[in-house]
Amino acid sequence: MLKTTLGDFELMHVTDGTFLLDGGAVFGVVPKVIWQRKYPPDQDNLLPFALNSLVVRSDDRTILIESGAGPKLPQQISDLYQTRPCLLQNLANLGLAADDIDVVINTHLHFDHCGWNTSYQGSRLVPTFPRATYYVQRGEVEHGRLQLQRDRVSYRPDNYEPLLESGRMRLLDGDCELFPGVSVRLYPGHTRDIQAVLLRSHGKTACFVSDIVPSTYHLPPTWIMAYDLDPVKSIESRLRLYSNAIAENWLVAFAHDLRVPWAYLRQDENNHYTFEPAISSWVAPPLVSRP
Repeated sequence: MLKTTLGDFELMHVTDGTFLLDGGAVFGVVPKVIWQRKYPPDQDNLLPFALNSLVVRSDDRTILIESGAGPKLPQQISDLYQTRPCLLQNLANLGLAADDIDVVINTHLHFDHCGWNTSYQGSRLVPTFPRATYYVQRGEVEHGRLQLQRDRVSYRPDNYEPLLESGRMRLLDGDCELFPGVSVRLYPGHTRDIQAVLLRSHGKTACFVSDIVPSTYHLPPTWIMAYDLDPVKSIESRLRLYSNAIAENWLVAFAHDLRVPWAYLRQDENNHYTFEPAISSWVAPPLVSRP
């Protein structure tokens, strides 16, 4: 179990398990001969990545940042990615039930970040977290509703349309503070309206960076995923994020890193971006095994 305090906040790592991604998709135009030295794939060129979320507790509320891939994927898709939904059980392991969550923040609306937003109750889709208010950027909803050929597979309306229809999802328009010490900031590239979540308290800052920098393997600014809609903006956003994170010693939480979910970013004498694990005793969960 990975926990820490950040001023008045308690932070807890929680996961919806792992999934398998194609190495070429994950590392884009980076040649395989280079990236496989850092992360060797299996015989089918697949790599395991985590589906990390972050629980933030204060005296006033309990916040869940991201809700994993969830239980609603079609069997064909679930088999492809080898998902094993376990977010609710892992929340229970932290002593949290679904109705203990007051706020859910989605950094964007790709299915692996918002899949537990809703669940089936019989044949009806309902909020998985019945007391929660959900937050996402308005532009994410607008883009998802276009259902473009380029990325419609990533946007599943059952993860957000029921929440919009019921008024449970609030749409944001750019950078803003949601609650004292909790704010969101746009870092476009992966999608136009992807947001990082910043937590500030007593002079300390943590940042859930989502797919802006999906893992420590992606720290080189040009190691951009093939999923990113605007690679040039992705690089610009990373450099802007790095400048603040290093200067202000942010605790950075990664959405998909299996071995290092939290770290502090550094820049070495050769101007390479590196990291220092936040908790050296962390033990990663077992890797996904294919049937």
